[in-house]
Amino acid sequence: MKLKLTADLMFGKNIDETKDFLEGLLAEFNKKMVKEKVGVEKWFINNNTLTLTVTSEGKRRAHEVLLQLRKTLSEQMGKKYRVGVRNIKTKRYEITFEVEKKPLQQIKVPFAEVSIKNRIVKLVLEEIDEEFLRKNYVDRIIKRVKEKIDAQYYEGKKEYWELIWESEQKEPLWDKDPSEEMQKLGWIVLLGKGKWFYRPPAAAIMRAMERIALENIVQPLGFKEVIEPMHVSFETWLRTGHLEGMPGEIYYICEPKSRDPAEWERFIDLVKITKEVPSEELVKNLKPPRDGVVYAQCPNIYASMRGKTIAEEDLPLLLFEHYVPSNRYESGGKHGIERVDEFHRIEIVYIGRKEQLVELRDRLIESYKHVFNNILELEWRMARVTPFYMQQAGIVGSEEEKSKGTIDFEAWLPYRGDRSKEWLEFQNISIVGEKYTKAFNIKGQKSELWSGCSGVGLERWMVSFLAQKGLNPDNWPKGFKKYLPELPEMPKFL
Repeated sequence: MKLKLTADLMFGKNIDETKDFLEGLLAEFNKKMVKEKVGVEKWFINNNTLTLTVTSEGKRRAHEVLLQLRKTLSEQMGKKYRVGVRNIKTKRYEITFEVEKKPLQQIKVPFAEVSIKNRIVKLVLEEIDEEFLRKNYVDRIIKRVKEKIDAQYYEGKKEYWELIWESEQKEPLWDKDPSEEMQKLGWIVLLGKGKWFYRPPAAAIMRAMERIALENIVQPLGFKEVIEPMHVSFETWLRTGHLEGMPGEIYYICEPKSRDPAEWERFIDLVKITKEVPSEELVKNLKPPRDGVVYAQCPNIYASMRGKTIAEEDLPLLLFEHYVPSNRYESGGKHGIERVDEFHRIEIVYIGRKEQLVELRDRLIESYKHVFNNILELEWRMARVTPFYMQQAGIVGSEEEKSKGTIDFEAWLPYRGDRSKEWLEFQNISIVGEKYTKAFNIKGQKSELWSGCSGVGLERWMVSFLAQKGLNPDNWPKGFKKYLPELPEMPKFL
């Protein structure tokens, strides 16, 4: 990597008389840095400003060297001339580096002009300030360019998928879409995009699924309940990576700028007169979002333990949350109750030593098997999946991948047709290693901590069951009917 940075160092007063002294300081600085392939190439003084060019071809970044030089000059010039560097302004920063793959299309990033020839990338940044350098935006820009190039080669590729277990095939009792049939019966009502209202029969089925999960999986394994808010701060999502990973799937929350009726007078007038919502006027009265609606419950759980040290005797720490619904903007991908914008789930979170989590995963799998085989009597299968970032790192099939990663549970949906492809991921178990314990500085008293989660999506459980067993309770397995002996009646609408 080659870096060339031209910057102005602005001193507190005219430094023309210090030219000879500065020349000696810079020569000495270059001599010290020669092994690191770093140096000040050219420089000149204009009144209170020292303009210089720093180059680097080693591990040290040119801006790191500039900040070090600023400190050195301030100390030495302060001793002799009682003057120091007040400010730095980078006029131009050229960064050239080679990437492993030739980009398939043009790359753009904020703050920098990007040009690429074959596998050689050149970034040019102009007029950037000292804070920009100190916050290390430069390295993040370089990293982002590499990520974007890698992404071009992985777009459209499926995740690694390996079948590890499957149940026996079961004869389906019908082949209709349960969501459509429940709508016809009035059991569910669509209230807005991807948001359902569950009337008594559907609500009873969902609550039965919840009791099955709690009584056969969550509680027997010792998980303890927590309750969290429905808002998640941007700070939390910056740590978990959600804001950089899926910003287009989040529902954002805006607070009013004021509760003063006078501030809302025009908005109210327009609503009363037009009987419509004046969007532009509304936006004027809102603050920019700083939070979003829960996407998954685990980020708030981790955030609640930020900076905590967990006692050794409390490992593994087992928690679950099932109070707050999750919201995800699905856009055009919605279908029935299995792919929605708002859904209900039991979020299971576990934090402990690596070996504890691997053992817990095995116990969770056996508990899920009991439920899906003996209570719901589903046709289903398990597969080990590996996210793209693990594939790119060469982790597929490694010992690390066997400990980390995700196991998906999939159910066949007869109404979609062919068994060879029409499966719904309705449950999973993940171990994510140190990803979140490090992000939130959660430590063990003695142990290095890993974490993981398993989300029980009640709508997904419900649609998997009803797609195979139908809506007639007479055809439901005895194991399930223990939790729901009979369906409540529907209200009569005239």
